[in-house]
Amino acid sequence: MKFDCSVDDELDRGLLAAQAALEEGKLVVLPTDTVYGLAADAFSPAAVRNLLAAKGRGRDMPPPVLVGAPTTLDALAVDIPSWLRSTVEALWPGPLTVICHQQPSLTWDLGDTHNTVAVRMPADRRALALLKQTGPLAVSSANTTGQPAAQTVEEAEDMLGGRVAVYLDGGPTSSGVPSTILDATGSTPRILRQGAVPLDALHAFNNTIEPAEDDA
Repeated sequence: MKFDCSVDDELDRGLLAAQAALEEGKLVVLPTDTVYGLAADAFSPAAVRNLLAAKGRGRDMPPPVLVGAPTTLDALAVDIPSWLRSTVEALWPGPLTVICHQQPSLTWDLGDTHNTVAVRMPADRRALALLKQTGPLAVSSANTTGQPAAQTVEEAEDMLGGRVAVYLDGGPTSSGVPSTILDATGSTPRILRQGAVPLDALHAFNNTIEPAEDDA
């Protein structure tokens, strides 16, 4: 099923259909502020396996988790440094993914995470509306491995087809630039992927953050 998110009634129906599909362990494609995302119930190991299989990935590439509020970070992560809290407060919602130590009480299985979790709050009203209904979702870029991330719902549909139960069509994504991934689990924080948030913006909160290896 595909829903046109530019029409309010259809957006409402699409959000309900997406929520129902996710609760059944199915996959959903949704717009975000960076690229289109492929979403699954983060707390359903079978759904996460389906997400990885649809992309052609293994457990060694676990998906990030999208959240609907900055405060949700505390429910998913521990040992969050004060500078990272300030960073998140300033830059969320937005194109910044942070990797933290996972809450030990969580019973999910996102793959080989080594007891870490990657978390982001997207700056997209449709994605946030769905997250408000569902809670945290495992979301990776809507593409098959080796292909560019989808910037339109049609591109996502061409790659993922019937493996996705619901497509939410939000039109072309505004940026197409992926999120910056910041690993805050080590003694020295470092960027794993340079994306939409530049290093100098992060240095405003912690000037010891190291650049991505490709940029070093």
